[in-house]
Amino acid sequence: MIFSTVTFLFYFLPLFLIIYFALPFRNTTLLIASLIFYAWGEPQNLDLLVISILLNYGFGLAIGEAKSRGRSGKPALILGIVVNLLGLTYFKYFNFLMDGIGNVFMSANFSVPEFEKITLPLGISFFTFHAISYLVDVYREKTKCEKNVFALSTYITMFPQLIAGPIIRFSTVARQLHQRNHTWSRVDLGVQIFIVGLAQKVLIANTLALPADKIFAVASNDLSFVVAWLGIVCYSLQIYFDFFGYSNMAIGLGLVLGFTFPRNFNLPYLSRSLTEFWQRWHLSLSRWFRDYLYIPLGGNRLAPWRTYLNLLIVFFLCGLWHGASWTFVFWGLFHGFFLVIERAGGEALLKRLPSLVRHCYTLIVVMIAWVFFRSDSFSQASSFLYAMFGLNRFHIAAAPVGSFLNGMTTAALIIGIFLALPAKNIAINLVQVYRRSVMVRMDWLFGIVRRVWLLAIFTFSAVSLASGAYNPFIYFRF
Repeated sequence: MIFSTVTFLFYFLPLFLIIYFALPFRNTTLLIASLIFYAWGEPQNLDLLVISILLNYGFGLAIGEAKSRGRSGKPALILGIVVNLLGLTYFKYFNFLMDGIGNVFMSANFSVPEFEKITLPLGISFFTFHAISYLVDVYREKTKCEKNVFALSTYITMFPQLIAGPIIRFSTVARQLHQRNHTWSRVDLGVQIFIVGLAQKVLIANTLALPADKIFAVASNDLSFVVAWLGIVCYSLQIYFDFFGYSNMAIGLGLVLGFTFPRNFNLPYLSRSLTEFWQRWHLSLSRWFRDYLYIPLGGNRLAPWRTYLNLLIVFFLCGLWHGASWTFVFWGLFHGFFLVIERAGGEALLKRLPSLVRHCYTLIVVMIAWVFFRSDSFSQASSFLYAMFGLNRFHIAAAPVGSFLNGMTTAALIIGIFLALPAKNIAINLVQVYRRSVMVRMDWLFGIVRRVWLLAIFTFSAVSLASGAYNPFIYFRF
């Protein structure tokens, strides 16, 4: 189950909220609802989630007990991390590894026996990272080990962030798991954020997914320069609003339930370097890799060459985390390469250039990287890049732009660009200037307009979902 479905919006969520606020046992209600939410799509992997929770509960207790006795607790930490990573490796990368081994044997003319494919459990990348961060923070004494197994279970399974993040640190919500405030103002704000996220996902990301998917399915010989750029712009906006919208829905639901989740995106397409892009994109994942991998590897405290190596290692694993495919690995290393270049002096050179040039450089590099992220193979990615840079003989008549756009997709494209780029800041500034210029306080009017607007976009989103419109979710498979 995902948030942008009729089942969730009109059946699961209302029933859950009624029970949640009616009963005093709110953690228990949230835990049961989260397990139902997970089992709705993958009941066969519910036992895996429960086993993961119980194992990490035990590892956390062992680390906490060792700390209380003046010992380091490092053996329990290492064992806990190894068990979590072994589980993630087996379920997420077994097929990838076996395919690689099979290709090696086949290239040497050896026959390869068939093996049963492993199904990727829903949300395993996210709940594994949650568990590892909990164990490391207990070891570092940034938080106490959780002795209440139901509280830890609630943290790991909490349905607003279970299958797609954001990645929440246990220390962020530890106190709120036992005592949190439920106020009308928080509920009101949470509902508003949720509706905005739903609209971002349904009205922008889903709409732009149609031309993006169609263009990436076009044969390489029929792909023109203009259509290729249209395709990657649509996909760049689709993946942004797909995950940004889902993160906003998670943050909004968290507020309704009394939790405060951190912001996950900060206008990344406004960045003027790749370094800045990763300070704005998927913040919870970036900080996770920084705190639990990059800094333990030595960060930037060692020799320059070691800093560059650390960056490449982090982004190699970041790419692999996103998917068991060499195109994902290349996507990660591609970003890592440009971060190394910027760290080695490129960023200082960038700062001497006009802001517009720096901005265009960042967008072009990011969109080139998205080609590999979206493509199923290097062959498809290379053909797409050939078309993007005019090396595909300009087959303009073969796949005209008009065949991929209609009124809805054009409107979503314009609005998506407007919201993702500086035009958003211009609009906000104009509204603020107008509000300061009026002599009479108009806050009540703006409040009414805002709620009417929210009701309208919620209605449009619900109608779109009810009509069976295209509703993919990119991060669902991670």
